[in-house]
Amino acid sequence: MTRVQWLLVRGERGNPATRLDDRRADGAAWSWGNEARPLVHGASYFAELLAGVEAMGEGDLLLFTDWRGDPDERLDGPGTEIGAVLCRAAERGVMVKGLLWRSHLDSLHFSEQENLHFGGEIARAGGECLLDMRVRPGGSHHQKLVVLRHRAHPERDVAYVGGIDLCHNRNDDAEHRGDRQSLPLAAPYGPHPPWHDVQLALRGPVVGDVEAVFRERWDDPAPLSRSPLTRVRERMHREDINADRLPPQTADPAPCGTHTVQLLRTYPNRLLHGYPFAPDGERSIARGYLKSLRRARTLIYLEDQYLWSPRVVAGFAEALRRNPELRMIGVVPTHPDQDGPLTLPMNLIGRINALAELRRAGGDRVAVYGLENHAGTPVYVHAKVCVIDDVWASVGSDNINLRSWTHDSELGCVVLDESLDPRSPRDPGGLGDGARVFARELRLELMREHLDLPDGDGDGDGDGGGAEGDGGSLCDPVAAFEAFRATAAALDAWYEDGRRGPRPPGRLRRYGSPALPAGRKLLARPLHRVLVDPDGRPMGLRLRKRF
Repeated sequence: MTRVQWLLVRGERGNPATRLDDRRADGAAWSWGNEARPLVHGASYFAELLAGVEAMGEGDLLLFTDWRGDPDERLDGPGTEIGAVLCRAAERGVMVKGLLWRSHLDSLHFSEQENLHFGGEIARAGGECLLDMRVRPGGSHHQKLVVLRHRAHPERDVAYVGGIDLCHNRNDDAEHRGDRQSLPLAAPYGPHPPWHDVQLALRGPVVGDVEAVFRERWDDPAPLSRSPLTRVRERMHREDINADRLPPQTADPAPCGTHTVQLLRTYPNRLLHGYPFAPDGERSIARGYLKSLRRARTLIYLEDQYLWSPRVVAGFAEALRRNPELRMIGVVPTHPDQDGPLTLPMNLIGRINALAELRRAGGDRVAVYGLENHAGTPVYVHAKVCVIDDVWASVGSDNINLRSWTHDSELGCVVLDESLDPRSPRDPGGLGDGARVFARELRLELMREHLDLPDGDGDGDGDGGGAEGDGGSLCDPVAAFEAFRATAAALDAWYEDGRRGPRPPGRLRRYGSPALPAGRKLLARPLHRVLVDPDGRPMGLRLRKRF
């Protein structure tokens, strides 16, 4: 396997203005010698983040970006509110710098007031947190990253990238009982919505790449907002609207592992005051997916919040048509996050159309599931994970929808492990691309949770042996596909039989809802066709540019 077969080489990113591809003397558009470690669930991520921030001292550097920040969100119990943790770090002399999306009014269920409060707390402690509205109309800053750099101990440097915001709802664990600090979702999720999410902990030279992503946004000279009303309010409230200069970036951490990591992004082609680091936008997330999908041969495993838009899933559909042995598993939310008269049908029609495109291409080789906890409450899937052939693995902030591929700012990490998985040394696709340890272990960890299998189960040798659903052959893509099918079928049958007898193991439900036909009917009305697209933006704001 060579990196150039799976990753975007210099020039394929489609954005020559970024410094990401100019950071290394050999011109490589990725870094190697890294350690990438998945942190599944907010509770795992928050506990590790707390320990890392609390250990920082004077002269260290902490950088973060977020879609929403709730300063009172506890990382690990009382006294660990994220706002207080960052303020204490700033008071100890840590340089704390953050970028939060300014957002819309909270009457629209977004997060302006929370982000204003978060930024204010940090500023009073000596840090700096800017509210960044430098997006296209209708777009958002959706990146979620934290970088911890240590002046005297560079071996401790770490970056966190993925789908987990520093806000309410996210602090859940494998039991999926929900975060006690909750924001309301659609009624089926209950008062404390169960939440499934993934973040990566990155060590090695890639930490410098993640820091460079932050610095490009921080150094953007454009005004934080183009709105005259916002600028007046900034002056009235004496908000910080000018970024202080950061110290020069230090050398990248030394190599420490076997993982090659490439950062992929989305930036829109901002109409006024274009990004200096992406004057025509960047579509490297879309381009990275499309390149890797052309090599898919056995199994695409996907966990995604949306899985919308026929245009976006076209690359997946093409791969399914081209390879009759290829299977695809999708894990998505059973219900949209909002169930209002407008938002519910918009969510449903986006997924209806995408799944129809995939099923036309792959038939019964495409299977999509929702999750529930052991009490029967649906689990909101917020993860953004894709594993292709147990070789290429992506974790980030980006969803499979048009917004993430064209319109919002996003950051994802592709990981290629140099270590071949010894359980499956043979080439599964005839291309010299044997399964790799990181990608396979990530898929197995996620699958074991959804199948209610203990750690280590499912680590068979891939010979296809073992009963359906017992986990003994999850390394084999056909057996893994069948294990999901059988587990979901058993749980669905238990419900159909009135829940008689013990509940079958597993948390998988075959995706489907009686609301889907109603959603089709509602969105057939001319008003909806004119005003909205499946990604929820006014039609006039859709981007025509190809990926």
